[in-house]
Amino acid sequence: MKITKFIISHLMLTCVGLLQVCAQVGRDSELFHTLKKQDSIFFARGFNQCDLTYLEAHIADDLKFYHDQSGFQDKTSFFENTRKYICSNPDIKPIRKVDASSLEVFPLYNNGTLYGAIQKGKHDFYIREKGKTDIKTSSALFTHVWLVEGEDWILGEALSFDHQDPEKGKASVSTIEKMLLETKVPALGLGIIEDGQLTKVKVFGTLDKTKKAPYNTIFKVASLTKPLTALTVLKLVDHGLLDLQEPLYKYWIDPDLKKDKRYKELTPYLVLTHQTGFPNWRYMTDSNKLHFQFDPGEKYQYSGEGFEYLRKAIEKKLGKTLEDLARDFIFEPVGMNDTRFWWDGSMNESRYAKNFDENGNQIETVKYYEANAAANLLTTVEDYGRFVAYVINGAGLDEQLFKDMQKHQVKLKENDFFGYGWEILTGFNDDEFAMLHTGKDPGVSTLAIMFPKSKNGYVVFLNGDNVNQIYEYLLTQKLYLGQELWDKR
Repeated sequence: MKITKFIISHLMLTCVGLLQVCAQVGRDSELFHTLKKQDSIFFARGFNQCDLTYLEAHIADDLKFYHDQSGFQDKTSFFENTRKYICSNPDIKPIRKVDASSLEVFPLYNNGTLYGAIQKGKHDFYIREKGKTDIKTSSALFTHVWLVEGEDWILGEALSFDHQDPEKGKASVSTIEKMLLETKVPALGLGIIEDGQLTKVKVFGTLDKTKKAPYNTIFKVASLTKPLTALTVLKLVDHGLLDLQEPLYKYWIDPDLKKDKRYKELTPYLVLTHQTGFPNWRYMTDSNKLHFQFDPGEKYQYSGEGFEYLRKAIEKKLGKTLEDLARDFIFEPVGMNDTRFWWDGSMNESRYAKNFDENGNQIETVKYYEANAAANLLTTVEDYGRFVAYVINGAGLDEQLFKDMQKHQVKLKENDFFGYGWEILTGFNDDEFAMLHTGKDPGVSTLAIMFPKSKNGYVVFLNGDNVNQIYEYLLTQKLYLGQELWDKR
């Protein structure tokens, strides 16, 4: 980006017409220290501490703010966006830090009188949460035009540009943004878990091809609902409220199955390992009725119906909804404050990543108003990243039960198994193995994976269908053991 013609013309008048020296001032000069202090106070109070009264008093009425991702903003829109996206949630707060070593200052004179200064440098952005290490989200270059107003300085113009992913070796924002445009997938959410800790959270692109996707974008994650339901079930087992081998017919019998006594064989174990004998969904069959396609326990067959069957049985037995159980055993302990099973009253639709088909056409948003144990979970990268990190670190389960969750309960094919709610892939380098789950709906493609030996993992959320190019790029070039995972597809 270039500074405005107004500023350029003033520089020319000052430096050429008046023969005033306009070079960068020394780092030991009074002006340099004054502007360094001004930058520190302005962003500490106005951005980090959200002192909006101070902020409004220290930006010019005709402020011009240029951002390479979220466009141009005047004073009104800049102030409103700061209030809405920077200062709306003090518990999860964006933080700006300047790289003091990068600062440069150039004075602005008019007839020999200092009326302002241009300040250039690099700044970094983080997400701060109480009791946790700040998570770096991006770095960028900036150019600020500070204007003298009485004995104070106010921000007249600002440019924030060349935003980059913070981690060396990770994809740059520009690379991913370009790929999103090429594939007609508006948004990508990426969370990185390293050594058992969620260390990186980044959301690229837009919610709807227009509005920039915020850090806390809400994604529909389809079948990534199942691992969360599975862990809720294991929590009930761990607390003695359920047994993996107890018959479910004591609490629930689907009306479609009443004439088929095989319903007596159904157990939580068979559901979590996808051995119920059910189709994925009854509506996808010719009869449109729930039925057994083979005897329970005979073999593996992926089934959302099984998870819904289990939900209904548990709710009947315990007299509590899945939402209540998940909140008590997972959401609250893990800190998943922005996750829900359906479009409840707390759902902030303005942060929802709308869904698009392979041609880039928006798919109508279907809002669900009751929980489904197998699909439709609404969550953020940070929330689900925390969940994956929680599971990597034992999920608060009894040690033996946690081992059983990772055990090869059912063999799918060579080096491919299923445990309790997670697919298990073996055969990676260094005897590493992976636990993973994917999610797929129209306009939804998601992945959650963890490597228990190294305690590394990641989550990938996409709100479009044309995703193969994006997955190939991320896995083969950027993510832990991603090339090996891509080769196993």
